Amino acid sequence: MPTLAHYLLVSGLLFSLGLAGVLLRRNILIIFMGLELMLNAANLSLVAFSRFNLLPNGLPNYNAQVLVFFIITVAAAEVAVGLAIIVALFRAKQTTHVEDLNTLKF
Repeated sequence: MPTLAHYLLVSGLLFSLGLAGVLLRRNILIIFMGLELMLNAANLSLVAFSRFNLLPNGLPNYNAQVLVFFIITVAAAEVAVGLAIIVALFRAKQTTHVEDLNTLKF
């Protein structure tokens, strides 16, 4: 049976992959995907802590899992707005490389 350490190890690996994608890649879509991967790693650790934090009556504490639903809702709105901005930048500059997008003026 997986323990809390297993879940936290997977969460840490996912967060590290997302951080590497943000720091090392220059494509704005890959950077955006790395940010989403980091957010999902944080969600995984919240759910793991919620599952293994038992109340005195022996039931899991579901407060963090409720928080994860709100985070997923905000992330969905972030994806919609972020992809719209990326599409607008691509239409204006014809590129998705970060070095070429050095100004916010069109």
